[in-house]
Amino acid sequence: MSLLANRLQRETAFPSWLFPSTVPNRAVNGWLTKCIAPLPLFFNLSLSPSYHQTLDTKDLKVSKVTANGQAAKFTLGPKHSFMGTPLEITLPFDLSRGQHVIVEVTYETAPNASALQWLTPEQTAGKKHPYLFSQCQATHCRSMVPCQDTPAMKHTYYAQVSVPKELVAVMSAVRDGEEPDPQDSSRAIYRFRQPVPMPSYLIAIVVGALESREIGPRSRVWSEKEFVDKAAYEFSETETMLKTAEGLAGPYVWGQYDILVLPPSFPYGGMENPCLTYATPTLLAGDRSLSNVIAHEISHSWTGNLVTNKTWEHFWLNEGHTVYLERMIGRSMESEQFRQFKAMGGWKELQESVNTFGANNPLTNLVPNLNEVDLDEAFSSVPYEKGFALLYHLEELMGGPEVFMGFVKSYIQLFSYSSITTEEWKHYLFTYFKNKVDILNKVDWNAWMHTPGMPPVKPQWVSLTISLENHSPGCYTFDEWDVKTLSTHQLIEFLSLLLQQEPLPLSHVKRMQEVYQLNSFNNAEIRFRWLRLCVKSKWEDAVPMALKMATEQGRMKFTRPLFKEVYNFDKYHEEAVRVFVAHRAAMHPVTANLVAKDLKVDNDKST
Repeated sequence: MSLLANRLQRETAFPSWLFPSTVPNRAVNGWLTKCIAPLPLFFNLSLSPSYHQTLDTKDLKVSKVTANGQAAKFTLGPKHSFMGTPLEITLPFDLSRGQHVIVEVTYETAPNASALQWLTPEQTAGKKHPYLFSQCQATHCRSMVPCQDTPAMKHTYYAQVSVPKELVAVMSAVRDGEEPDPQDSSRAIYRFRQPVPMPSYLIAIVVGALESREIGPRSRVWSEKEFVDKAAYEFSETETMLKTAEGLAGPYVWGQYDILVLPPSFPYGGMENPCLTYATPTLLAGDRSLSNVIAHEISHSWTGNLVTNKTWEHFWLNEGHTVYLERMIGRSMESEQFRQFKAMGGWKELQESVNTFGANNPLTNLVPNLNEVDLDEAFSSVPYEKGFALLYHLEELMGGPEVFMGFVKSYIQLFSYSSITTEEWKHYLFTYFKNKVDILNKVDWNAWMHTPGMPPVKPQWVSLTISLENHSPGCYTFDEWDVKTLSTHQLIEFLSLLLQQEPLPLSHVKRMQEVYQLNSFNNAEIRFRWLRLCVKSKWEDAVPMALKMATEQGRMKFTRPLFKEVYNFDKYHEEAVRVFVAHRAAMHPVTANLVAKDLKVDNDKST
């Protein structure tokens, strides 16, 4: 979705980025980040005879551009509603073939930069210091730095970040030292380097009152001190997961694997930034039951970060393979039955996404057309679970998990450090399984790739739901042991099954609470499903709890459905809007924008 992705990948190599200073200053209209970004660029004379370069920007205030120290002309093109504005740079000198040019852009980010969320001290756990974090996927990096904001381009980067000395900076890179800021004794400079080429959406920066704990020989967990020990316990299996993934996919090339637990407003479960995985605090269940999200983010170190989708239409290459590898990690650490159980749950999530978008919506294609589509609005479980379902189907056809994992490992080795399309993946699939081409030719590739709705083939899962079926919605007998005998994953699956049915009678939901005491569960996955079930059944007592969960954290997986459930409860339609408007300023920009659309709130009147 880069404004100029195709043009940029032909014309330019982009080996590194440098941020000499990132300085937060309080301004009248909010927080600004003043940056100087020297961008080493190569200009292809045969393709760019007038020595122009175009970068993606969004709401950046560019004040100066130089090339090798000389002032360069620049213009900002027409603004697109969600893709931003192209920055056109003209060099002030003639070029010789292959000449290396340093283009330095001085700019400020906007207070409402979509990649950045600035938290006041009151919005943090410690209540004493502000907090900054970035989230660039899919095309928000351009609101933080002028760049080639497309996954087709990969680059290394180096950064220096100046922050108040009571705060700590971390980035999606290897830490490369710190020192007092020579220009301001009240500040410190943190240095970072990322020697492995990666796309712009993986740039990440966090500044806050952070502490860390070692959780393995190459891993630390970071968060505010109020959560750091709890996070260290929750993610103590990280090194085991890393070793398991290496055994499946090959060496881990990124050096450090740290996890940072963000404030509650972070809109996703996790984010696979190299060297610094983001994690939502909703994973801190106290029993490590939700750590499969970390297995997912670890898997991205190979599928997504090393082998990357060339454009966002091919996002399933990132996510489908990552879900497959995540579940293979679960298979190695738990059992094949555990893998199948998680796959069954994923199928239900896919069904819900298809129901939400509509079975004929082209955004439910595995390879959708994203021309003029805001990628935030297209986000769903489709590339994850429809992608996994295809890979699992191919696994069954090709000879089982060991055989197909051999292909996945070979695929990673072949395409590491590059960005590819579905056609390239498919061509290698046929090459690798050259003795089984007749079987592959029988796959309905058009139905899988380019047809909306559910996949053409439903995998044949091993039957693992006997205990759940005994408590199906048609059997309304309640005993406290129904829940006590279920694992966390089984209880999540049980509530998911109920959500797929017609709303339960209110009397039954009340009886479930009386016997099972589900309101007392703090596990976010369980609580989310239970509150949705209650609101669907028109239990008014659950509405305040649902709105509280929707606003006390900002994970879109939870926040958007909870708001929508309350909004669809006619009596509380206006209450859902009122609560959203009251909390909107504290939400992440992406979350706020999408919930506003869900609730049909006029963006211009809800600030």
